[in-house]
Amino acid sequence: MVLIYLLLAIVAIIFLTTRLKVHAFMALLIVSLAYGLFSGMSYSEIITSINDGFGGTLGKIGLIIVLGVIIGAFLENTGGAFAIAEKVLKFIGKKRIITAMGVLGYIVSIPVFADSGFLLLHPLSKSLSKKAKISIAGPAIALGLGLMASHTMVPPTPGPIAAAGILGADLGLVIAFGFPVSIIALIAGLVFASKYASKTYIEPDLIGGADSERIYKEQPSALKSSIPIIIPILLIVLRSILNPERTGIDNGFVDFLNFVGEPVIALLIGVFLCLLLPKKLEYDMVSSSGWIGKAIMDAASIILITGAGGIFGKILQNSGIAETLGDLLSGYNLGIFLPFVIAAAIKSAQGSSTVALVTSASIIFPMMTSLGFETEIQKALVVIVIGAGSAVVSHANDSFFWVVTQMSGMNVKNGYRLFSLGSGILGLTGALAVFVLYMLFA
Repeated sequence: MVLIYLLLAIVAIIFLTTRLKVHAFMALLIVSLAYGLFSGMSYSEIITSINDGFGGTLGKIGLIIVLGVIIGAFLENTGGAFAIAEKVLKFIGKKRIITAMGVLGYIVSIPVFADSGFLLLHPLSKSLSKKAKISIAGPAIALGLGLMASHTMVPPTPGPIAAAGILGADLGLVIAFGFPVSIIALIAGLVFASKYASKTYIEPDLIGGADSERIYKEQPSALKSSIPIIIPILLIVLRSILNPERTGIDNGFVDFLNFVGEPVIALLIGVFLCLLLPKKLEYDMVSSSGWIGKAIMDAASIILITGAGGIFGKILQNSGIAETLGDLLSGYNLGIFLPFVIAAAIKSAQGSSTVALVTSASIIFPMMTSLGFETEIQKALVVIVIGAGSAVVSHANDSFFWVVTQMSGMNVKNGYRLFSLGSGILGLTGALAVFVLYMLFA
């Protein structure tokens, strides 16, 4: 019954937000509460899930969303994003914007969490779309899928590392196979973004109603404009590379890098660097009614909706749906596709790719020998196919779904049609690539 309730919950969210025009925050909160009651959760469990889901999600990405939107507001209002867009367009051309955003997302998400990567790169995606006079849908979906491809299948992102640890897989082999598989999956995602998503026109609106006259008269250089994006990314990357748990290096300098490389601090540094972009910094720009004030108002709705998505995910997680699906599917011997199906079912059911990776690996681990996954190559491929499954599908219970759709101006219906379907294609292509490698090497 919990599976039927899940399908009904998804239909209810789409119906409430698209047909009845109910705000996504209220729709998610109401449906989460109803699902908890119908699935037999106790009242105390429901309340705990609501509090933990909202607080836990926003505790991780709430400040990142605010700081990312403020950086975007400065880049757009000063014309910095347009200056970068002009340079990038000269280099790649109008026809390759979607590919460029997908590749950028793929590279950035190897050391940087997908949410942070999207918020840092989205102003560029939006400005490129506006300059080229195309829909934001194609570049935004390509960016989201690029971030997701490496986030789910390529260490050192936490999910694949955790799954490799649980299954005892060689991390070097996971990386060696993860790169080609994730790139093949990304190519399929880029074709989808280019041929299908880009056909839906969504206006690339500027944050807080940026003043177009100021943008063209006073825009900074592309190099200066890129600093608030590049510096936070570099700090986060350095933190990932010099992580004491992995390197064993622990001193004052490494501690400092770990501090400034924390996404919240790195993006806050990016905000301060944005203050260098205007020709003359005026008080109005940072006031409650200026660029920062308007950016925070723009961020408020995104934060609330993302937090409500966290509630939906936590309610589903605590309802035991992951265990139900694991028990149901583990009885079928589907070969290398079994880990994929379990991970895809758990991801679709509760929303978190990392939870899907860890839970699926834990379910598969006792069955590895009986399923014939014994060699180092086989174990590595199981980790990657679980990663591919953990991308299928991103929808209303996934906070990243709300970051991508709300920042891009998509409604829930378009979000399902474009990003959810795209994540499904990404994951399924990854699984097929693993199947081919399994036939060749295992």
